[in-house]
Amino acid sequence: MASPSTFSRWVRPEVIPLFAAVGVAVGICGFQLVRNICINPEVRVNKENRAAGVLENFAEGEKYAQHSLRKYVRNKSPEIMPAINGFFTDPK
Repeated sequence: MASPSTFSRWVRPEVIPLFAAVGVAVGICGFQLVRNICINPEVRVNKENRAAGVLENFAEGEKYAQHSLRKYVRNKSPEIMPAINGFFTDPK
């Protein structure tokens, strides 16, 4: 077991945001990896599915590509903070 001085030597308060950013990036990568392996119609893990060759299943591909998050943001304005943007850009 590491002593408290070893822990305080390697984990300083100024590196915690770096750990958080790297952790979020690794989490996003892991989520995308699992999503592609599990539900992507072009990825075939089983031997029987790989033997089928190229399938022209456009409905399944469209369902995968147009997921619920993409449908939600489709008609939204591409702004991060629309209230603040409107405050500074709209004339009174």
